[in-house]
Amino acid sequence: MKHAELRREAYEANMEIEKQKLAIYTFGNASAFDPQAGIFAIKPSGVPYAELSPEAMVLVDLDGKVIEGDLRPSSDTPTHAVLYREFSGVLGITHTHSPYGVAWAQACETIPIYGTTHADHLTEDVPCTEIMRDEAIRNNYEIETGNQIVQAFKGLNPLEIEMVLVACHGPFAWGKNAWKSVYNAAVLEEIAKMAYMTRTLRPGTPRLKESLKRKHYDRKHGKDAYYGQS
Repeated sequence: MKHAELRREAYEANMEIEKQKLAIYTFGNASAFDPQAGIFAIKPSGVPYAELSPEAMVLVDLDGKVIEGDLRPSSDTPTHAVLYREFSGVLGITHTHSPYGVAWAQACETIPIYGTTHADHLTEDVPCTEIMRDEAIRNNYEIETGNQIVQAFKGLNPLEIEMVLVACHGPFAWGKNAWKSVYNAAVLEEIAKMAYMTRTLRPGTPRLKESLKRKHYDRKHGKDAYYGQS
């Protein structure tokens, strides 16, 4: 992929963050990855969305070295690099500060799968990482954030569960391209909101039964999926 195309993809994903109200001011970031070149384009640090352009996106390699760009890349760049290295097939990542997702992260809780909207996208609770140890915080915080996410996915498939909560922090989501990662971030926020309302209305609500989980997930993602247009 040409650098200009990669920058354009990252720019459009970042603008979608603001459009979907997943972050305010300079919060949040999205990136787009070219695995053949081993580089990704990411939002520059601390720049308001209204001031962004494709040319403002910063190109970085998987070691965190800036390849092209006049601005400093997002402070979350090392986290993105860890996930691109560890999660093969992920080509876009979004980090947001959406309020319901952050609320569950601050509570250090997974988002329970209560209903079929959740099951349309994944058949598990949205995972939440462990709270980071003081030693890790002092070490390299952003790299350790990525490591925390990778650790939370031991035994899980990141290509089926394309979202996570970082305890005390907030949501990360990913996908087959940068736009899909923002889509998944928006889905995370919506199911976080629905789960919060469900628990508020009925604190003891049970998780969705297995047959409904499988039906809703498989009709979109299974080998005989029939949702949408072919």
